[in-house]
Amino acid sequence: MNIFVVNSGSSSIKYQLFRMPSQKPVCSGLVERIGLGNSVITHKIINGEEERVIERTLDLPDHEAGLQEVGNLLTHPELGVIKDPAEIEAVGHRVVHGGETFAATTTITQEVKDKIKQLFALAPLHNPSNYLGIEVAERIFSKAKQVAVFDTAFHQSMPPQAYRYAIPNELYSKQGIRAYGFHGTSHKYVAAKAADYLNNPQAKLITIHLGNGCSMAAVNGGKSVDTSMGFGPLSGLVMGTRSGDIDPSVIFHLINQEGYSAEEVSTLLNRQSGMKGLTGYSDMRDITKAINEGNSSADVAYELYAYRIKKYIGAYAAVLNGLDAIIFTAGVGENDAMVRERVCSQLNFLGIELDSEKNKVRSKELREISKEGAPVKILVIPTNEELEIANQCFELLGA
Repeated sequence: MNIFVVNSGSSSIKYQLFRMPSQKPVCSGLVERIGLGNSVITHKIINGEEERVIERTLDLPDHEAGLQEVGNLLTHPELGVIKDPAEIEAVGHRVVHGGETFAATTTITQEVKDKIKQLFALAPLHNPSNYLGIEVAERIFSKAKQVAVFDTAFHQSMPPQAYRYAIPNELYSKQGIRAYGFHGTSHKYVAAKAADYLNNPQAKLITIHLGNGCSMAAVNGGKSVDTSMGFGPLSGLVMGTRSGDIDPSVIFHLINQEGYSAEEVSTLLNRQSGMKGLTGYSDMRDITKAINEGNSSADVAYELYAYRIKKYIGAYAAVLNGLDAIIFTAGVGENDAMVRERVCSQLNFLGIELDSEKNKVRSKELREISKEGAPVKILVIPTNEELEIANQCFELLGA
């Protein structure tokens, strides 16, 4: 079955084409700067171990033009991997927010689209782009089944004590204000990989997704029981530009005493805080370089970043009443040895003991970096949200 996976952002489209049940894509790509002039398409054709990369710069006024150009590459006489868009049997869409309505992967109908639209207010930066991607794909891949995979769905297994806030009940019952969690597709994927590796479907796991956005989840027997992001993707860990957990009194102070508008506070906490606010850099590679050059502020920020993760490990070990493994994933989690080292230091009372030599090894494969015989495994597992979306589509459509 040809399954095309689309991850549509406000000015970008990430995509991969799978011939399921094969777990390796036949092509993948990224369309950037849609509607901004000088749009760039980076298209990769994968044939076994061989890869061919095509880059094109052109003006793409909207997502439809971008996806149409991707369709042209897919069916190109020389470069194409299919002959006709009708060969695509399913299109899997990443949709960030499914609210309480969607706890599983869902075939897209008009009713589903209407509900995604109703949830725009809960994810204003993501759901409108995801919705647009669906509408465009329906026109270009008109013969395909359209399927939605929701970032929030994996966390719908959380119990009320984990997702409710201590605010008046009607704010939950009438307005849906509760913790939803995000990065669910990534947490689900790496948790399943870890359970397979441990040969233990009931494993107690802490998954740590560290990219520009960061979140953690407590996973018991393959089900999310708690997660660090909440109503929106701002709470929890320190991130590239987002503050993570902060005393709400700070917000009231900025508005009432310092004259900030609500929009200015939102911009401050979402785009100007986190590691960028602490160091001037949002990319951990730049911060690591600054530390190596003796920048003490960067070192404090790095320690703060690791400290917040460590606090959540302690909390989630208590929630799970035990721990089999912790998993690092996503760009920073997979590639930054110093982050992993600082997070895992002085956690030996929990059975977490890092092997410093194993930690330095770089690989694109699942690897274990804990000390031999340590009670808790420390795993590095590359995430693959597009593959997880393809797998869920394949499972849903009963192939």
